Amino acid sequence: MTLPRRALRTGAGLLLTGALLVGCDSTGAESGSSAAAPSPIAPREFKPGAAGAGDAYFPSYGNGGYDVGRYTVKVRYDPKTDKLTGTASVQAAATNDLSSFNLDLAGLTVRSVKVDGAPAKHTRKADELVVTPPHGLIAGNGFVAEIAYEGRPEPLENEVLGVGGFLHTDDGAIALGQPESASTWFPVNDHPSDKATYDLEVTVPDGVTAVSNGVPAGKSASGGWTTWKWSERQPMASYLSFVVIGKLRVTTGEHKGRPVFSAVDVDLPKGAADEAIADTVEVADYLESVFGPYPFDAYGGVVVSDNRIGYALETQSRPVYSAGFFRQGANTEVVAHELAHQWFGDSVALTKWQDIWLNEGLATYAEWLWAEHSAGRKAESAFATRYSGSPASLWRTPPGKPGVENLFSQSVYQRGGMTVHALRVAVGDKAFFEILKTWAAEKRNANGTTAEFIALAERVSGKKLDALFDAWLYGTTRPTEPKPL
Repeated sequence: MTLPRRALRTGAGLLLTGALLVGCDSTGAESGSSAAAPSPIAPREFKPGAAGAGDAYFPSYGNGGYDVGRYTVKVRYDPKTDKLTGTASVQAAATNDLSSFNLDLAGLTVRSVKVDGAPAKHTRKADELVVTPPHGLIAGNGFVAEIAYEGRPEPLENEVLGVGGFLHTDDGAIALGQPESASTWFPVNDHPSDKATYDLEVTVPDGVTAVSNGVPAGKSASGGWTTWKWSERQPMASYLSFVVIGKLRVTTGEHKGRPVFSAVDVDLPKGAADEAIADTVEVADYLESVFGPYPFDAYGGVVVSDNRIGYALETQSRPVYSAGFFRQGANTEVVAHELAHQWFGDSVALTKWQDIWLNEGLATYAEWLWAEHSAGRKAESAFATRYSGSPASLWRTPPGKPGVENLFSQSVYQRGGMTVHALRVAVGDKAFFEILKTWAAEKRNANGTTAEFIALAERVSGKKLDALFDAWLYGTTRPTEPKPL
C-alpha cells in the first residue's frame, strides 16, 4: 500500500519547544533553571534491501526491505518476432530504511527506472534488478518504482518443476509456473509472502486472445493490435499471475454477479475439456458450501495444449490446465483440486514454501469430497485405499518438511490429504468443517503457516493435536490408523 510520507521533527522545532519553558522576572531577566538540551536525532542509516525473502527452500526468491501493494503491468507482445516490450509500476512501502532495493527479473533488458518520478540508477546481478533511488527510502513511507524493459522472454529451468515461466508457442505464449514464473515477464518481488493486487494490460495482434487473472476490464483495438485488460483486486502471490496468448475458444457468462471467462486452445477438438471447464461454477458452489464464501471476483479456467506443460496450476480466479487431464473425458476432479486452491493456496497463501502441504493436502482432500458429492465415492474409502496401498517411499518423506527435491512429491499430495482426513477422524465432522471454514475466513487474503493451522485446529476442536500432526506431517514411518480423540 502507499502510505503518507511522515513529517520529521527537526532540531530547530525541539529547541523552540525548549525555549518556551524558560521564564522571565519583572526586570526581563531569566529566572529558574534553563531547559535541558534536546537529545540529538540519530541520523538514519540507509542500507540495501535483502536480495531474498529469507525462505529456507529458495533463499534467492523474493526480496527484503519493502512490501508491494499493487502492480500495474503493461506489455506488448508480438508472437511472430517473440518480442516483448513492457512497463511496470510497482507501488510499495519501505519496511526498512533503504539505500537500494531489488526486484526479480529474469533476462530482458531494462531501459529505464524511476522512483517517485525521479530517474534511478539500476544494475543487474543475474536475475536481480538492483535499483538505487536518488534519495534513501524511509521505513514506513510509500514509493513507486516505474520500470521500462524489453526483450525476448526466456523460460526458467526450475530444479523442482522443470521448465516454467514465459514459453513461446506457435501462435502466442504461455507465462506460467510454480514456484516461480512472474519474473520472466515483469519485475516483481517473487515470493508468496508478499501478496499484492494487479492491473494487467496485454497488447497482442488482432485475432489473438490474451487471458490473465481477475475480472475482465475491457479491451480496445487500434492499428492492428488489441489490448486486453485484467484486474485482480484481491491480493495475489506472484507465482499465481499468468498470461495465455493465442488462438483460443472463449466462453463468457455471469454467476452470482461475478463474470465467468474461460478459454480452450482451438487446437483441441471441442469436447471433454470444454465440458469440464463449463462445470467450474458448479464445483465452486459445492466447495463454497464446505469452505465458506468463494474468495474472488471472477470465475473461469484456461486449457492449454503444449507438451511442456503437464500440470494444472491454481492461477488466481482462473486456473490453467494441461489438455492431458481431459484425454479420458471431462475430468472434474482436477477442476475441484484447482478450485479448492482458490481458498487454500491463493486466498490463504503460503508464508514459506516448506508448508506446501497446506495447499496440496487440502486441495487433494477437496478432490475426495467432490468425488463423494458428485459420484458417491466416500472420502474415507479414498483414504483407506491410499493408507493401505501407498509405497514405503511415500511414508519416508514427511509432507510437513519434504525438502526442495520433494516439494511436489506424492507425499505432499497424498499423505497431505491423508493428514487432513486423520484430522477429520480425530475431531469429528462438526469441528472439522468448522476448522476449514474458520481457516479460510480468518486468513482470507493473507498468509498462513502450519503452526498457525495446528493452533487454530486445537482452538476450534478443543483437543490437543500435536501428536497427530507430528506423526502425519513429520514422521518417516506410516502412522497408526486415525481414531477419534
